[in-house]
Amino acid sequence: MREAEQKTVQKSRMNLTLQRRRRITHSRILCRVRFENMNDQPRLPLRSDGTAADACRPPPALVSPRPFLRWAGGKTRLLQALNPHFPTTFNNYFEPFLGSGAVFFHLRDRAFGRYFLSDLNDEIANIWRVVQSHPGRLLREVDKYQGLDTEDEYYAVRERATPRSNIKRAARFLYLNQTAWNSLWRVNKQGVFNVPWGARPFRGIDADSLRAVTRVIHDASIENIDFRQALAKPRAGDFVYLDPPYLPVSDTSKFSGYTGKRFRLADLEDLADICKDMTQRGVTWTMSNRNTPVVRELFGTAKMTHFTTRRSVAAQNRRNVEPADSPEIIVTNRAPC
Repeated sequence: MREAEQKTVQKSRMNLTLQRRRRITHSRILCRVRFENMNDQPRLPLRSDGTAADACRPPPALVSPRPFLRWAGGKTRLLQALNPHFPTTFNNYFEPFLGSGAVFFHLRDRAFGRYFLSDLNDEIANIWRVVQSHPGRLLREVDKYQGLDTEDEYYAVRERATPRSNIKRAARFLYLNQTAWNSLWRVNKQGVFNVPWGARPFRGIDADSLRAVTRVIHDASIENIDFRQALAKPRAGDFVYLDPPYLPVSDTSKFSGYTGKRFRLADLEDLADICKDMTQRGVTWTMSNRNTPVVRELFGTAKMTHFTTRRSVAAQNRRNVEPADSPEIIVTNRAPC
């Protein structure tokens, strides 16, 4: 990075540090005056859209925020391998393939600025927004699914029309996420969820853990947008973590079907071009992916680290089973420490 750009980044970081301290102080004041009880009483202040601003109640001490979803391809188990490829500090944090947000929770304290979280899967974006703004109401809706642990009850919920209420929709999504086979989220070309029963009980969600997440993301930007739109925003000094859906290992593989729009080779090619552009803008980025010739060719100008991990997701039909030991690759434009 040129000397002028380094000075710009340093100045930006100093300004963002001051802004963040002011925002934290302001948030603490708001949290004291916006105390929310579990019943979401009407005395709560309202947002401009008329919804209750119930995102401020801090969780009990010592509760650390952690992923509240089980997500195929989540990176919790790979954090140790990924960590050396993350910067120690940065301005804003961007994650356009959010999923369960394991890397976000790991890196959240390194950001001086804001969090910009997004996912093309509208169910993902919706539940994160509900956790951000309505944790108490979500907990009550989730309680209604307790005890629905049989196969017939699972299919009854699965075949039921998606609720119009965002909060009820988020509760249904959480139930299906926990009880579907291998916690997969897969939809057909019509966008209809079609994963079979997983033969596991519904655990629900811990209230204190959920409140801890709410506290962390209360002022985050959470959007349901395509990665191309999300990645137009980062600027010099920002950091972007990329975890795009892996390209299928075969024509019959379903693991890229997290939304009605499949992630294809053309999408990966666009992502590679965007990464080159972000590098030119002074944005630091790190991507995790399957180690394939296509990935190595498209991102050939970046730094690459190869390793092998055991995948936690396998296909139910043995004809589509992916390798137990999966070759992985970490690609980054970050300069070595």
